[in-house]
Amino acid sequence: MDDPTPRPPRRKRYAGKNPRRFEDKYKEHDPLRFADTVAKVLASGKTPAGSHVPILVEECLDALRLSPGMTGVDCTLGYGGHALRILDRIQPGGFLIGLDQDPIELPKTEARIRQAGHAPDAFAAIRSNYAGIAKVLAGHAPGGADFIFADLGCSSMQFDDPSRGFSFKHEGPLDMRMNPQKGLSAADWIARISADDLADALASHSDEPRAEELAAILAGQSYPTTTALAAAVRTATAADPETQDLTVRRVFQAIRIAVNEEFTALDMFLRALPFSLKPGGRAAILTFHSGEDRRVKKSFQAHHRDGVFSQISDGVIVASSEERRLNPRSTPAKLRWAERAGA
Repeated sequence: MDDPTPRPPRRKRYAGKNPRRFEDKYKEHDPLRFADTVAKVLASGKTPAGSHVPILVEECLDALRLSPGMTGVDCTLGYGGHALRILDRIQPGGFLIGLDQDPIELPKTEARIRQAGHAPDAFAAIRSNYAGIAKVLAGHAPGGADFIFADLGCSSMQFDDPSRGFSFKHEGPLDMRMNPQKGLSAADWIARISADDLADALASHSDEPRAEELAAILAGQSYPTTTALAAAVRTATAADPETQDLTVRRVFQAIRIAVNEEFTALDMFLRALPFSLKPGGRAAILTFHSGEDRRVKKSFQAHHRDGVFSQISDGVIVASSEERRLNPRSTPAKLRWAERAGA
């Protein structure tokens, strides 16, 4: 008698009515199959696990003044939310280059965009930091871009996944690298950094008022996990419990920026940006903290004074109260745009 067909393995059980761990939220990781669950998560003002809710989408599209047939770059492809909407606006005949340095998320997003029906003649996914935009355009659009978009925020897929080590909310290895195959992890960086250099990073990357005090305690120490580092910061700030969480956020932000050399990459990108645009081409950049916004603002203003940009946005564009309610992560977002002279 033949053996009976083996039963499929049972789904891992979790405590409570709903899964709390990122890896246990299997329905949120499969939005095509469990659309109702994902819709409920979105309606509650949360981001489904493994995904990312794009921010200021209509405002970004309007700032870029997209039309069919255009060629452009999404410099921070992420989950592809902005890219899919851009592709809708530039078809037929348009071509979008999507850049991302994350070797884990980029293939997933490319597959998602291909499933939406966008062929290689309409979309190309390239693993690259946006600092290398000039080189990318030389190979794929030597005449320059009609538009360039960059969302400088850390994507939810990276931020919410404990294995990536970006957030202190759940325990995971203290990594924080956008590209886990390159450079030092955050744990190794802290273990090697001097107190003076860490103080400089905390002050310049997150405006941390206790930079020197915290650096003297944290520098050169071993913190293998996100929760270990967060606990050390809370211990150091025990006398001021009301500001502990804010201090932890600033420390994590400063270390993430340093580990990924984010400001160095941004400065390189901003220098190349105007000369990567065709005359009349537009750029739109979303920032999420003051260090990024200051750099974008000063760069746009300098290129405007020099006549390289014919016009720039008057101040910043922010999320509506409704978007902030539905997606709290949109609250710090600031959008600026610029137009290349010589249309």
